[in-house]
Amino acid sequence: MAIGNRKALWMIAGAAGAYLLAIRPAAAGRADDTPFKGHFFAHRGLHDNTSDAPENSLKAFDLACEAGYGIELDVQLSRDGVPVVFHDDTLDRVCGIRGRVADYTFEELHAMPLCGSGETIPSFREVLDLVDGRVPLIVEYKSEDCDMTVCEITDPLLQAYRGSYCIESFNPLVLLWYRRHRNDVVRGQLSDGYTRIPSYRHSVKLPMYAAFEYLLFNCVTAPDFIAYNDEYKGNLSRRLCRKLYGSRAVVWTIRSQRQLDDSRGDFDEYIFEGFLPDQS
Repeated sequence: MAIGNRKALWMIAGAAGAYLLAIRPAAAGRADDTPFKGHFFAHRGLHDNTSDAPENSLKAFDLACEAGYGIELDVQLSRDGVPVVFHDDTLDRVCGIRGRVADYTFEELHAMPLCGSGETIPSFREVLDLVDGRVPLIVEYKSEDCDMTVCEITDPLLQAYRGSYCIESFNPLVLLWYRRHRNDVVRGQLSDGYTRIPSYRHSVKLPMYAAFEYLLFNCVTAPDFIAYNDEYKGNLSRRLCRKLYGSRAVVWTIRSQRQLDDSRGDFDEYIFEGFLPDQS
């Protein structure tokens, strides 16, 4: 074999090895994920935004508990540093009010109706008191930068909580914070098909988003599970994490029984909304 060809093969082998090391998640079984196995999780509670139980409301969470579904919810901070349960960065879609969640105090947020209902934005503490261990929780930390204050303020509430929970985030730094400070907590890396989404594909940060999409920070953050958008479930890194490394796979967001049936075999746990899944 020519020296040039041999060198090329070594380079390819080295790149493949580096890639497999980069996407390596935590060892299977590192943390006890028994409370979450096989569960279906109601996305932002068992909600209907045209009813009296809109997304991320106490009513929607109570309905999920009564039905026996786990709950996926979102946590971010108010202006005065209170953890609140709300998904969007801005308030216009759900509350009809301009501005970001971080622009308002908790008292102001707590008075804002959700989707025109009688429900208002709850604090994370209120949600934990309501659920009270009845069903397992997936707590998504909303963080788009390097400031991990949301983890520092919210985690003490979780430490005092007696129920089962795990955490997840799109931001690898959240997982790194948990690896350093609460390594006993089951943690999950959320991801998406960023390079196929126009708003990300045309961003100057595309290389970073591509690294997020292909889970290249796993070797640093060591996630226990990967939560991936069902639309892009064919992602090679996601599949290797499950098939090669034995990492648990969570899917978001399943919106019909047909979509659920099509995803069986590719995932272990399911985050759903808009229908009641057949759990058989």
